[in-house]
Amino acid sequence: MMNTATLQPATPETVWAMLQENARQMQETDRRMQETDRIMKELQKQFGGMAKNQGDFAEEYFFNSFEKGRTNFFGEKFDIIKKKVTSVWQGVEDEYDIVLYNHASVAIIEVKYKAHKNDIPDVLKKAETFKILYPYYKDFKIYLGLASMSFFPELEEECIKEGIAVIKQVGDTVVINDKHLKVF
Repeated sequence: MMNTATLQPATPETVWAMLQENARQMQETDRRMQETDRIMKELQKQFGGMAKNQGDFAEEYFFNSFEKGRTNFFGEKFDIIKKKVTSVWQGVEDEYDIVLYNHASVAIIEVKYKAHKNDIPDVLKKAETFKILYPYYKDFKIYLGLASMSFFPELEEECIKEGIAVIKQVGDTVVINDKHLKVF
């Protein structure tokens, strides 16, 4: 059966009504998008805060472990330990989560709550930026370590291959694998 409904010709009033309805729908869509943006920003803020809290927890955990007499590693005794060391000089800027010092060596420990393979280039870069930002230590032995509450086996293997110490939580203790450590 054929639909015999006929189309009515458009009048200025019907066109105006359609334009007004379209404008109303666009305003409603815009309002919903603004609300979605607001919700997304709030979620990002909350998740960012949680990630920062986890990172702060990991840094404090490892710092306290090193500070409580666990400064004998990398085959050396370190006399000074500092956290959140930052510097800017000649366009170079960096932050070092934990730095240990003695008369001839510096150990730079990057701390992550949950480390990933893509963290390794950042850890390696720490030795370069440290020598630029702190020229006094340019002739010191620089050791690198990656400390994390959780390590994937592949990440441990990659750290060992690169000469970076693996520092991880195992139960209530901190375990350090520095057998293949390189001097940077």
